[in-house]
Amino acid sequence: MKPRALAIAAHPDDIEFTMAGTLLRLGEVGYELHYMNLSTGSLGSAEWNAAKTRVARGAEAKRAAKTLGAHWHGPLCDDLEILYELKTLRRLAAVIRDVAPQIILTHPPVDYMEDHTETCRLVVTAAFSRGMPNFVTTPKRKAVDGEVTIYHSQPHLNRDPLGQLVHPEFYVDVENQLATQRQALAEHRSQKEWLDTSQGMDSYLATMENLKLEVGRMSRCFKFAEGWRRHLYAGFCSPEADPLRAALKTGITQSAAPT
Repeated sequence: MKPRALAIAAHPDDIEFTMAGTLLRLGEVGYELHYMNLSTGSLGSAEWNAAKTRVARGAEAKRAAKTLGAHWHGPLCDDLEILYELKTLRRLAAVIRDVAPQIILTHPPVDYMEDHTETCRLVVTAAFSRGMPNFVTTPKRKAVDGEVTIYHSQPHLNRDPLGQLVHPEFYVDVENQLATQRQALAEHRSQKEWLDTSQGMDSYLATMENLKLEVGRMSRCFKFAEGWRRHLYAGFCSPEADPLRAALKTGITQSAAPT
């Protein structure tokens, strides 16, 4: 059986902005890829109502997952409703037990808005509970054995909520994956006008590339890069477990800056 990597983000297009290059690299070395957004993206339009936006963004996310060669998993709630609550936790834990990934890619604990940070909290707890038979998931899934290692991506715009540049623990070269990552992000067509209006992104595709360039400059090694920090091993894996770096082997460099 192939090893499995599961990318979990808050909104449709978050995976493409922050972690798709690394996900693609894992696919290239034999990992089975899985893709999940916790939210439907229901508020991501100034023109459509929530129902139409959900449908459009769900279709976009499915196409993006297909472009990345990943299995798509459906969302659990709407925008601004990603809350650290038992109902959502049980549903997310069921997905993690179904996939039984060795690697989870997700948001960092500190980010610019709460949907991202709450997604991170839910992912960490759901992964922690994977082997607990007394924690009942929705739908019911048996507890699973085995290690899982969680990796946190760079925050949005590579900065914390107070605008300070965040240096990752290590960098992954994604230059060769950038064209496919851009293609996957381009599937989120509904977001071009919304991001122009709501966040001042003249071109969300160019913004994504510029963020990879900035991380590449921080690496002092790569042109385009994604940055990662490994979650503490306790309760998830052995102290030495680092399957992301072990799988990729090349095109990775340690951060020279304090993390």
